[in-house]
Amino acid sequence: MSEFTNSNNTNMSRNYAKEEPSGFSFDHIHRNAMIQQMTKASSNGNSSSSNSSYLPQATKTGTTIVGLVYKDGVVLGADTRATGGSEVADKNCEKIHYLAPNIYCCGAGTAADTEKTTELISSQLDLLRLNSEGSQSRVVTACTMLKRMLFRYQGHISAALVLGGCDVQGPHVYQIYPHGSTGKLPYTTMGSGSLAAMSVFETGWAEDMTEEEGVELVKRAILAGIFNDLGSGSNVDVCVIRMDGTVTMNRGAVQPNNVQPLRDAIKRSDMLNMRSGVTSVLHSEFKPHMFGGVTLADVSVTEMET
Repeated sequence: MSEFTNSNNTNMSRNYAKEEPSGFSFDHIHRNAMIQQMTKASSNGNSSSSNSSYLPQATKTGTTIVGLVYKDGVVLGADTRATGGSEVADKNCEKIHYLAPNIYCCGAGTAADTEKTTELISSQLDLLRLNSEGSQSRVVTACTMLKRMLFRYQGHISAALVLGGCDVQGPHVYQIYPHGSTGKLPYTTMGSGSLAAMSVFETGWAEDMTEEEGVELVKRAILAGIFNDLGSGSNVDVCVIRMDGTVTMNRGAVQPNNVQPLRDAIKRSDMLNMRSGVTSVLHSEFKPHMFGGVTLADVSVTEMET
C-alpha cells in the first residue's frame, strides 16, 4: 500500500477525528440535539411520546409586495398579514421599511430577517450620508449594500425585497432575492402572492403613468394577492416616493376585511348592559393612611455624578 492508504495513517486520522477541537467552539450542541430529537419525534408521528414537543417555527410574512415606476416617482405596496405556519400571527404587520428619506423597501420572507436587515442597511446609509457631507443616498448604493449582505449569508437570511426610491438619476425599482441576485425592473412583485399581483401589473401597467393611476394599480395588485393567496391578507399599505423629495406613507389605504361595520350592524339586547345603580351600595367607609401618605417633601434628591 502507498503511504496515503496504509493502516497507520488511517488510525492517526481516526484519532484526530476523536480529539476535541482546540480554541473556542460556537457549536450549539445542546440546542441542535434537542431540535434533532424534536424533529425525529414529530416525523415519526409519535405525538404522545414524552420526548416529542412543538418545534417552533419562524414567523414568516407570507406576503404580497409590489413596486412600480411611474412618470414622477415610485409606488410601493404591501399587504399586512404575518403568518406563523398555518396561523395568522399578526393582522397589521408593517412590511414597508424605511431605508433613507428617498428610499423605502418592501420585505417578504421571515419577518425578523426583513426587519433587521433593513434596519442595518438604513444605519449604514445614514453613516454614508454623514461621511459624504449630507448628499442624497443613491438607490443603487442601497441595492449594492443589500445584495452584498444577503450573498454573504448564502440565502440563510430569508429576506426577499422590493427596493424603490428616487435620486438624481430618476426613479428606480429593484427586486432582491435572498441569495443576493438583483434585477432592475419597471415593475416587480415578490412573495407568495406575487403571481396574482403580476397578472394585474402585466395587464394594467403602462409607461408614463400618473401617480393616481400607479397607486390604483398597486392597490389592485395587492388585493389580487390578498384574495388569491392564503399567506396574504388584511389591509393594503401604499408608499409613494416622488422626484421632488416628498414621501406619502398610507397605512391601511384599503381595508377589504374590516369587520367593524358588520359588528355595528348587529343589534344586541340592551338587557345585557348593566346600568349605574343596579347594584346597591350597602356600606362605604374611608380611612386615611396611618402615616399620612408620602409627598414630594419626603423624597430626598441626590445629584448624579457626571
